[in-house]
Amino acid sequence: TDCGCTVPNTSAVVVPFASNWFKKNADMRAAQQLEMRLIAGKVMMDRNAPDYLTESVEQSEQQTRALIDRWHNHGRLGYALTPRFAPTSSPALLAAVQKLREAYPDTWVHTHLSENLDEVAWVRALWPEHETYLDVYHHYRLTGKRSVFAHAIHLQEQEWECLHKTDSSVAFCPTSNLFLGSGLFRLQACRHKRVRMGIGTDVGAGTTFSMLQTLGEAYKVAQLQSYKLCASEAFYHATLGGAHALDLDKQIGNFQPGKEADFVVLDPAVTPLQTLRFNNSRDIYEKLFVLMTLGDDRNIWRTWVNGKCVWQRDALEVAA
Repeated sequence: TDCGCTVPNTSAVVVPFASNWFKKNADMRAAQQLEMRLIAGKVMMDRNAPDYLTESVEQSEQQTRALIDRWHNHGRLGYALTPRFAPTSSPALLAAVQKLREAYPDTWVHTHLSENLDEVAWVRALWPEHETYLDVYHHYRLTGKRSVFAHAIHLQEQEWECLHKTDSSVAFCPTSNLFLGSGLFRLQACRHKRVRMGIGTDVGAGTTFSMLQTLGEAYKVAQLQSYKLCASEAFYHATLGGAHALDLDKQIGNFQPGKEADFVVLDPAVTPLQTLRFNNSRDIYEKLFVLMTLGDDRNIWRTWVNGKCVWQRDALEVAA
């Protein structure tokens, strides 16, 4: 599996598939029926992985091309070219991904970048001709707008510069990074280097898909680096900031007139502790801070997708 860069309160999600052909199509079909704005793609690997997950370059390219033709830009669906990461990609596979990106320039690219130090060392051993980890992807022209790199913890100065100059984005996945002990994402560096960033939950090593809990972990990552992540900044990263990272800020991310109506309605006080803290909050910023540090899935009261209410908590409560 790979990292999922989610944009809550908008419905746009980058979801990798490490599954069979029928599952890939079933997931897209289900999202289409709900009219979700979903970006998804099958994981591409041809080395350094179990046999049942690897495939030939030809097979990977053929299946990917078929999925793009079947689903990309159909309704609100989009496709992400998803090479697992450099260690599981041969030069031939990344060349195939480059060819697909050139053939379908409005698709997304999603892969890993510098999650932990062992991974960085592995890439250096496998790709000695490249100066940095990011340079592997940049060499195959996989950087740029609509390229989303997960984790990006152990970056060198020139990698930050490349991300900025190419208008690439990163996905900050705090629960996964803390769970694996990978390191601390440098929020301040990302901001100072003016690199687009969205909040990710991570399909594999993440410990929750709740964006509220994920923001709480992001706050802790920042605290460990003496950076105060205020609620307004955190919720920006989880909404309009994520939309910018996916190059979808004209469609989603806030309530500007003309944008697509994807949002969640939150109940701010569903536990005794939340109620106590919420009632003692002096302004909207303190209330949002309570949500991002104490909130979870229970706070979701309604979910709207493309102007339709598709989920409501009371219906579950009545059924129970």
